[in-house]
Amino acid sequence: MLLAGLVLTTVAFFIKRIPIVNQYRMPAQVLGIALLVVGVYWRGGYAIEMEWRERVAEVEARVAAAEAQSREANTKIVTKVVTKTQVIKTRGEDIIKYVDKEIVKYDEKFAKGGVCEIPPEFIKAHNSAAEQPK
Repeated sequence: MLLAGLVLTTVAFFIKRIPIVNQYRMPAQVLGIALLVVGVYWRGGYAIEMEWRERVAEVEARVAAAEAQSREANTKIVTKVVTKTQVIKTRGEDIIKYVDKEIVKYDEKFAKGGVCEIPPEFIKAHNSAAEQPK
């Protein structure tokens, strides 16, 4: 459209040398200028659209890079959580074994008619269960 407007406007200004076509000079000039203006407007809109598409492609590339980093971070976090869960489970099993081994002695005393007391081993086991793993 831009090219057609440019050609028609140029031809319309030089058309006065041909007598039969000279009567259509004014409509040809108006049409040529209108086509030229519309063509320039559309060309500008197209240029802006291409600029926005480039920006969108750039942002999409950044998002893809951020997603890749996020996946790596998630993998590291999951690994840490699984490791901590295993440590906690192992510590819990160790404490249960210890309690089963040591506290049974006091259960036998109570069954024989002894006084119910809280053994120091129980307190030690309770305190060690509440501590942070090393």
